[in-house]
Amino acid sequence: MNIIELEEVDSTNLYAKENLDRLEDKTVIIAKAQTCGRGRFDRKWIDLGEGNLFMTIVLKPSNSFEEVYSNLTQYLSVTLALVLEEYGLSPKIKWPNDVMVNGGKISGILSETVMQGSKFKGLVLGIGVNLNADKKDLKQIKERVATALNIELEREYIDKNLFTKKLLHEFFKNYEEFLKQGFVMIKKYYIEKCNFLGREISVQVFNKKKTGIAKEINNFGELILENKNEEFILTMGDIL
Repeated sequence: MNIIELEEVDSTNLYAKENLDRLEDKTVIIAKAQTCGRGRFDRKWIDLGEGNLFMTIVLKPSNSFEEVYSNLTQYLSVTLALVLEEYGLSPKIKWPNDVMVNGGKISGILSETVMQGSKFKGLVLGIGVNLNADKKDLKQIKERVATALNIELEREYIDKNLFTKKLLHEFFKNYEEFLKQGFVMIKKYYIEKCNFLGREISVQVFNKKKTGIAKEINNFGELILENKNEEFILTMGDIL
């Protein structure tokens, strides 16, 4: 694992994509500041200062890689949840990869594939985690309620380097096994952390909204919605 630390970058994911050819598999890019971070559906990720985590992991294809790369954001959300448990918290996962603490979103995860024609060259897996923030800073995030680790733990400051070390250790500890098994490896824990199954929910998928009972998460990490005996299999979306 090679770690590249940057003072400021527009986006760690963009940096990874632009430099993918020269970056080795499992290269980690960390920035102190990020000026144009993005989340899913092109939402802006607000930079709350250098005490927070802005990181991208570069992953290059292997024989089994393409079968599981769509689940890597879910694998990273599980990784983050496990680390937050080490800090004494009880995180929840909102499908597909939002990690919540006491109803507030604490992280953003975004994966992007890089293609050369029809050839799959690699994947950049980005994550932003709110580690150190004031409650007034969090009000900058308009889309939903947000939180930060220092607020949840009632601490003045969280050691970003220690947190990053824990997160990377947890991610790579079972990464190779995840490539072999896919989502089924994390399915039990993932479902335990979901608090919406069995409830009626609405899911925004681009400009369409699907409503129904959240029936299950299948072995591919997809959400099964049931509405009037009709089932919808969702591969992406945003629970409203």
